[in-house]
Amino acid sequence: MSTNKAAPTSIKPGPSNFEEVHPSMPVCGKPRRVRDRIFSTACDLFYQHGIRQVGVDAIATAAGTNKMSFYRSFASKDELVAEYLDKKSNEFWIWWDGIVSAHEGDARRQIEALFDAFVTSVCFADSRGCALANASVELAEAEHPGRQVAFNQKKELQRRFRALAAKAGARKADELGDGLMLLMEGGYLTQRTFGQGSGPLQSAALTARVLIDAYT
Repeated sequence: MSTNKAAPTSIKPGPSNFEEVHPSMPVCGKPRRVRDRIFSTACDLFYQHGIRQVGVDAIATAAGTNKMSFYRSFASKDELVAEYLDKKSNEFWIWWDGIVSAHEGDARRQIEALFDAFVTSVCFADSRGCALANASVELAEAEHPGRQVAFNQKKELQRRFRALAAKAGARKADELGDGLMLLMEGGYLTQRTFGQGSGPLQSAALTARVLIDAYT
């Protein structure tokens, strides 16, 4: 069930996550269509303030429109949330594919490059961590369409890490893959806790190399 609770009027759209802020990632433009403007605004607000905190009224106001236009564009807030999370998932895979493609045929180097870029990408003052992981915490209802998007993205992340571990010659590829996934997911969380440029995230790239050495 969605909530249309309006967020505080002080909420303003801002830079969303590292996928949009980091120069190597696609950036939301300034769409002219009402639907696109609502969607772009919602992406920023959801990431900066949380899905539950931001209601339809706040989105419509920040987008310079109204609730009637919102519901002409989206059947429900839940539908909008699912589309937002699908966008974040797609952006993440664009980021991932761009990094691994530069080291084709060298799985170990692909893993190392992912974590080198991950540490750099997440170290932004406005970073709110992983939008998909954040949504998994906020959306407790198993049937929520947004939660399913988040689940599918994390399952694919697990599959990809396990596949890279196998290609890198790991003795227990699934264990290494899961360990690498835990390292990345934990990196998002510790950045939220410790802030920019400090905390365990700074050691993530080194830890990834230690894990690979332990399994190969």
